[in-house]
Amino acid sequence: MLKFFSRSRPHSNRFDFSILNTDMHSHLLPGIDDGAENIEQSLELIKGMRELGYKKLITTPHVMWDMYKNTHEVILEKLALVKTAVKDAGIDVEIHAAAEYFLDEHVEELLRNKEPLLTVSGNMVLTEFSMAFPSMNIKGILFEMQMQGYQPIIAHPERYIYLERNKDFYTELKDTGCMFQLNLLSLSGHYGRSVTQLSEYLLKNGFYNLVGTDLHHGGHLEGLQRFEIPAALKKMMEEGKILNNQL
Repeated sequence: MLKFFSRSRPHSNRFDFSILNTDMHSHLLPGIDDGAENIEQSLELIKGMRELGYKKLITTPHVMWDMYKNTHEVILEKLALVKTAVKDAGIDVEIHAAAEYFLDEHVEELLRNKEPLLTVSGNMVLTEFSMAFPSMNIKGILFEMQMQGYQPIIAHPERYIYLERNKDFYTELKDTGCMFQLNLLSLSGHYGRSVTQLSEYLLKNGFYNLVGTDLHHGGHLEGLQRFEIPAALKKMMEEGKILNNQL
């Protein structure tokens, strides 16, 4: 039987993240988006993730062309820097990098030019879109990704709170073959009540395939250290519906 809680805290409901093995959404590369600002912060966050129990981190810097013009070269150069620093610091954790692609004209151009996208694992690509208002061509971009052999993952769907009144959109994305990734802190109220309610709805209805920390800074790490697993998520993990440990 799976053990979800730390032995060192036998009277606590705090989650033992080692059962997941892998985190597949974070912002740990220094100075290239709104995550870690420098290599010292990168190492502090990575050390904290290892202490939570994670053995493998697939970090996903933003590719959002209006703000973060990150290319393969930039991301992989920063990854090499972090891997060296992690080794020198003696932190026993695997580090990889993919990207969190904002579904905009730049991603359309990448697809049009058949430029390879950075994948979380195999053909899986982490995607996001506007949290403020509905984007125009989401389905078209996701369809083109699939036509090129990619498996889109919708990052933190619960944070698109304008979809609360259009939940059918989630079903449409799921029916087209998209995977869904939950931000764990969405369940604890970190992003507000509306996000928590949407995450509970999506969890109850079995939308999620993966969970991620979306770790940006120490405040997120502190929230994860206090995280308590809801029964619905625990049940999905026991049933093998959460796939992090297969990455």
